[in-house]
Amino acid sequence: MAKIGIDLGTTNTIVFIPKKGIVINEPSVVAISVLDNKLLAVGNVAKEMLGRTPDSIIVHCPLVDGAIADYRITGAMLKHFIKKAVGFMNFVKPEVLISVPAGITSTEKRAVIEATLSAGARAVYLVKEPVLAAIGAKIPINNPSGNMILNIGGGTTELAVISLGGIVSWSSIRIGGNKLDQAIVEYIKKKHGLAIGERTAELIKISIGSAIKQPEEEKISIKGRDLASGYPRSIEIGSNEITEALSEQLREIVKIVKNVLEVTPPELCADIMDGGITISGGGALLKNIAVFINRITEVSAHIADDPLFCVARGTGIVLENLEVYKKNVVAKR
Repeated sequence: MAKIGIDLGTTNTIVFIPKKGIVINEPSVVAISVLDNKLLAVGNVAKEMLGRTPDSIIVHCPLVDGAIADYRITGAMLKHFIKKAVGFMNFVKPEVLISVPAGITSTEKRAVIEATLSAGARAVYLVKEPVLAAIGAKIPINNPSGNMILNIGGGTTELAVISLGGIVSWSSIRIGGNKLDQAIVEYIKKKHGLAIGERTAELIKISIGSAIKQPEEEKISIKGRDLASGYPRSIEIGSNEITEALSEQLREIVKIVKNVLEVTPPELCADIMDGGITISGGGALLKNIAVFINRITEVSAHIADDPLFCVARGTGIVLENLEVYKKNVVAKR
């Protein structure tokens, strides 16, 4: 019987199959023909079209800030990924486990379940993202000690304190990798009078971005459109400028650590002081993010192994041990 775990992210969708590992890691992007409303491309191919399409094609991101904004298109996207993952076993209807935000509403839950069932799933299981991230980061969540996980995704950042297999306290903020990219776009526009796209901003963030200023700056040359002349122009930008561009958004992310600690029982706070904060998600790849969090909160922070795939790995572990994790699972047949 086919089992598939899906980390349904605002930016990327990652598909995990037990015993096989990660089989798909593609952008959560869909290209649609305006004339007949037909699906033209999904994932990598659709992302390549971003900012380059004629009027007859719309490139769409069906998830906004971690929630399904367009139910029909999300269903079509899931169908494509499930079909691709199951491959030759096309006649088998798989059991699908999907990650959902900690603050998901019952309406949003229904939307995810319906979209997945319409995509051809036999059964759907939903598990909250911070729980999956913690399981994938090898945190023993069923122990009676407090563990704090900070999952920085593309659309949202979620923080949770987990003990005895459940979430004790949590907070979520609609800031993630995408908002960091936008902050870079805005900064370069204001400071250098240059218009760049979000894909260029993402490249800058990955290449030289840092959460704290560095004594030895890294530099990168970028191209964009000069806002005064309208002509293309290239400039050189340093990593400390990017730190400045990201500072406000990063402070907002750290603020939720304080908010959660304030409502966490003292015994669990003591555990967190000992064990520190585990950081997962794509945002964990930003240079010096752990140092930044440690400086402001005075709680030690460390990056999970392979942070981008923690949630996806968590889906695989839960699928193979549904009985052990059953209290975290919302099941729908």
